[in-house]
Amino acid sequence: MTEPQASRAKLITGPINGHLVRQTAPAIVGVAAIMSVGIVDAYFVGRLGKAELAAISFIFPVITALQSLGVGVMVGINSVVSRALGEGDAERALARANLGMVMGAFAGLVLGIALYALRGPLFAAMQADAEILSLTDAYMAPFALGFPLMMAMMGMNGVLRGQGAAKSNTAVLVLFSAANWVLDPLLITGAFGFEGLGVAGAAWATVGGWLVAIVAAFWLLERHDLPFAPASMKNCNWRRQVKAIWRVAGPAAFTNAINPAGLAVLTALLAYEGQAAVAGFGTGGRLQAFAVVPLLALSGSIGAIVGQNWGAQEHGRAREALVKAGLFSLAYGLGAAGVLFFSRRWFASLFTEDPEVLVATSAYLAISVWGYAGYGVLIVVNGALNAIDRAGHALALSLARVLLVMVPIAWVARATIGTQAVYLAELAANLLGGLAAAAIAWWVLWRTSEPGGEPLPEPAPEASVERAA
Repeated sequence: MTEPQASRAKLITGPINGHLVRQTAPAIVGVAAIMSVGIVDAYFVGRLGKAELAAISFIFPVITALQSLGVGVMVGINSVVSRALGEGDAERALARANLGMVMGAFAGLVLGIALYALRGPLFAAMQADAEILSLTDAYMAPFALGFPLMMAMMGMNGVLRGQGAAKSNTAVLVLFSAANWVLDPLLITGAFGFEGLGVAGAAWATVGGWLVAIVAAFWLLERHDLPFAPASMKNCNWRRQVKAIWRVAGPAAFTNAINPAGLAVLTALLAYEGQAAVAGFGTGGRLQAFAVVPLLALSGSIGAIVGQNWGAQEHGRAREALVKAGLFSLAYGLGAAGVLFFSRRWFASLFTEDPEVLVATSAYLAISVWGYAGYGVLIVVNGALNAIDRAGHALALSLARVLLVMVPIAWVARATIGTQAVYLAELAANLLGGLAAAAIAWWVLWRTSEPGGEPLPEPAPEASVERAA
C-alpha cells in the first residue's frame, strides 16, 4: 500500500454546486434505501395486526436513537478524516480512519450487551402494556445481539464519507437495505413453506442486512485511499486520536439521539390515548422519515464539503456550501409538506385499514409536515457544525429544541387538546429549531471568523499540522 497523499482532499477545488450535487445525489439513494427499511417493516408487520403495528411504533424511536449513536461515530470519523485531508495530513487521516472503525465496533459490543439487559424495563417505562411488551421483547433480543454489526458498518461508512467516496457509501447502504427487502417477507410473514417469525423476523432481517453491508464495506475500502490497515495505528498517539474523534462523535451521537428520544417521550404520552394513537403516530413518523430523505442526505454530505474546505482555510467556500444547502432545505421542505398534506389519507391507507389508525395518522400528517423546512435547516447546520469541530454547538441546539420546546409543549397542552398537543409540539420544535440553527450558523461561520469579529477558538493540538505519531 502506498502512503496517502495530501492531494486526496478532493472537495477544496471546483464549483460548490457540483460538489453538493455529486455528494448528495448518491446519498439520497442511500438514505432513501435506509428509510425504506422502516417502511417495508411497517408494511409487513402491519399485516399481522394493530398490536404488532403499535409495538413497532414503540420500537421505532428507540432503535432510531440507538442508530443515532452509530451516526455519531460516523460523523466523528467523517469530521476528523475530512479535516486531516484538507490540512494535507493524509497519514493522520489514515490512522484516524482505522482507529475510528475499531472504536465503532467496540462501542457496539458494549451497547449491545446493555440493550439486551435493559430491553424489558425500557419499554415498560414507555407505558407499553403486557401484550406490547411481549412483542417488543421478541424484536429487541436479536436486534441487541446484532447491534455491534451496525456500529461497525457506520464506522466504515464514516471513513468513506470523509474522503468523499459518496457512491461507495451509498452502495453499502443500498446493499444493507436490499437484504432487508428480501428477508422481510420471508422472516416476518413467511414464504415457501416457512411460517415466519412475526415481529422478531423484522429484527433478524435487519441483522442479515448488516452482515451483507459489512462485507461490502470492507471490499470497497480496499479500493479507496483510506483502506482498513490496522498497522497505520501502530505509531499514532491513541489517546490523542481517540479524543479527537470522540470530541465530535460524542456530542454528534447525543445530538442525533435527542430527537428520537424526544419522540419516545411523545410516544409514551400518546400511550395514554390507546394503541390506535400510538400506531398512527408511528406510521406517520415513518412516512415523515422517508419524506425528508433528501434533507437527511444533504445533512450528511455537507460534512465532507465543509470539513475539507474549513481544514484548508477555504472558509468562503464552506459558507457558500452551507447557504446553498440551507436554501434547498427551505424549498424542498415546503414542497414535501404540500404533497404529504394533500395526500395524507392515501399514504396512511398503504399501511393499515383500521379506521382509528387511519384517522390518527392523517391527523398527525396534517400538522407535523409544515415543520419539514425548519427541520432541514436544523440538521444541515448541525452537519456543518460537526464538520468544523463545533459539535458542542449542535448538541446544545438539539437539546434546547427537545427539552425546552418539544417535550414541555406536549406535556402541558395534552391535558386540554389531547393528541394534537403532541403534533403541535413537534411542529413548534422544528420551526423554532430551524430559526435558532440559522442564527448559530451565522455566529460561528460568519461573525466569529470575519475580520473585526470574535476570533475563532484556537485549533486543538490534534488538529494542528503536527503528525499524529
